[in-house]
Amino acid sequence: MKPSLAKGTRDFTAQEVSRRKYIINILQNNFELFGFQPLETPSFENLSTLTGKYGEEGDRLIFKILNSGEYASKVNQEDWDNKNHQKLISQISDKALRYDLTVPFARFVAMNHGKLTFPYKRYQIQPVWRADRPQKGRFREFYQCDADVVGSESLLQEVDLVQLYLKSFSDLGIPVTIHMNNRKILSGLAEYAGITDKLIDFTVALDKLDKIGKDGVVKELLEREIFQESIDKLEFLFNQSDDALENLLQLKEKFADSEIGLKGVEELEFVLTQSLNLGVDMQNLVFNITLARGLDYYTGAIFEVKADEVAMGSIGGGGRYDNLTEVFGVKNIPGIGISFGLDRVYLVMEELNLFPEEASSKTEYLFANFGGEGIVDALKLIMQLRAKGVSAELYPENAKINKQFTYAEKKGIKNLVFLGEEEIKNGTVTFKDLEAGEQKTLSLEEFLSL
Repeated sequence: MKPSLAKGTRDFTAQEVSRRKYIINILQNNFELFGFQPLETPSFENLSTLTGKYGEEGDRLIFKILNSGEYASKVNQEDWDNKNHQKLISQISDKALRYDLTVPFARFVAMNHGKLTFPYKRYQIQPVWRADRPQKGRFREFYQCDADVVGSESLLQEVDLVQLYLKSFSDLGIPVTIHMNNRKILSGLAEYAGITDKLIDFTVALDKLDKIGKDGVVKELLEREIFQESIDKLEFLFNQSDDALENLLQLKEKFADSEIGLKGVEELEFVLTQSLNLGVDMQNLVFNITLARGLDYYTGAIFEVKADEVAMGSIGGGGRYDNLTEVFGVKNIPGIGISFGLDRVYLVMEELNLFPEEASSKTEYLFANFGGEGIVDALKLIMQLRAKGVSAELYPENAKINKQFTYAEKKGIKNLVFLGEEEIKNGTVTFKDLEAGEQKTLSLEEFLSL
């Protein structure tokens, strides 16, 4: 059988692994600079933990795990005959791969809230799985890098997370724009248009604006039984100015009778103003009134980060979820978090050629194998180099020197070391810089002090 990969998954070569580690190390360093502590949760959760947290569309994308053993024998025959998949799922599966890191985090907080110090700040870097249609920058298995704060309603957390985003992407060299909105503003818009009972339908459709355009959104709103009269009242959404504060002022007038809408405007105004006071360039922040992020659990601020110079979806996103732990029976634990899309960040950096030379893991020295007693001297010198934190290896066979040269070049090894009888006798080391093409002979002490 010809080997193949499952659709939406990838193998990672040595260079790709090294570059991914480069990104992760920068993010991890920044998470800890901002006071976040690490956490890891299992790759799969109880299905009941995950379902109902991501909206109707999200639930469909959860990878379910079949129960072990004779699961089919326990299925209700009528449901099986009628192919009632909704009822069948609960009978043949009670576990699922995690869809994101936020819901497992909320489950962890609900289980351990009596032991945690609030506000509790955690970061988590682990893979997640979604049964989505694979495309550029979108995979079925991918890593998320999350930072969340729970136990604080302070809007200063939003301001701090904006800073975390900007510093991290600056360190990676990626020019970005942070798109911001507030779910309370979206609730206010629903009130203004008289479609409060259709809030979820409204936000799910609006969130697709970038993908399907205004006409597509309008078509979907009509399909979701939102009347043309209400859609006409929302026409201004598609004609926003570039001035975020001016757009917020316009909203204040429309939200004169919407308490929740005004609250959303006030919260977003605070975050934007404080960010500006801290020296954030307004070019890096955009009030995107059509940003909805199609997850049901957001209750306040929502973020989405886009790379300025590469046509790709968001490379980060998040928001406030003040009641997520309630579904696990624990109330009054507000939270807010952001996520970095590692795979998309990688693609952006690759396209913009932003990875430095040190982001690739390469052996510094390859020792040529001449056979005989000199191998022991070579191995001893390799041990000394490794003790100093310098990568080195011995070619395993006493092969022709051309073959050893070829191995070093293909593997990207920087230097080929010759420790023959003459060098051992004189206490010297000869090595060739394969990139520069220069060859040097140094004393043993000089070589080890390089």
